[in-house]
Amino acid sequence: MTAHQVDPDTTYRPSTNLGDKMLTLQEACTYLRIPEGTLRYWRHLGTGPRSFKLGRHVRYWKADLILWLTEQTNRPQRDD
Repeated sequence: MTAHQVDPDTTYRPSTNLGDKMLTLQEACTYLRIPEGTLRYWRHLGTGPRSFKLGRHVRYWKADLILWLTEQTNRPQRDD
């Protein structure tokens, strides 16, 4: 692969809504109403909402949080 070619599987897909709001980790936790440690743990496991790094800082698109919540709501419940 040359320097000018881009692998579509590894490129970042931006939010489809250009007016979407970018949230910090703390803002995402406030929006989801969960502790910061929980969101960090979900990110570590790869089970939480899609996130990205901006320099050293973790960010979330609000649309991704809404999409993730919708997926969690529509997921079949386990019988524990």
